[in-house]
Amino acid sequence: MTTFPNNAPTAHPVWVRVALVVLAVPNLVAGLWAVVAPRSWFDTFPGWAPHLVAAHPPFNDHLATDAGAGLLAAGVLAAVALVIPRREVVLTAMLGVGAFVLPHAVFHVLNPAGALSSFDDALNSGSLVAVVVLTAAVATHAWRQR
Repeated sequence: MTTFPNNAPTAHPVWVRVALVVLAVPNLVAGLWAVVAPRSWFDTFPGWAPHLVAAHPPFNDHLATDAGAGLLAAGVLAAVALVIPRREVVLTAMLGVGAFVLPHAVFHVLNPAGALSSFDDALNSGSLVAVVVLTAAVATHAWRQR
């Protein structure tokens, strides 16, 4: 089992490394896409049907860019936690990621997108809730490592 004695860097267990990659890569990609090409991101995210962001119109360039910056920040935090496996870094990163993913998931659970089928909306909301659970699991693992 991984320990963090005196907050010394140590390797993450495999499941934590996988979880951090899952939290980092999609957020980095989607965030960079939204910051660089907000209209394209809005119209076509995730790159296949259904187009999840466009299901909540209207398009707003400023809002799309800001949302992308939030995604990008969450991805950077998860990537930092992956690269610097120190207890306090992981906890801080997961707090930051959680501050983004929890309200994001709550919004989608409470505000179904009229342009999505019930199945697609449930799949979208469910995947966002799963990201919240994954973030909490990584944070809990780091918290317990004394």
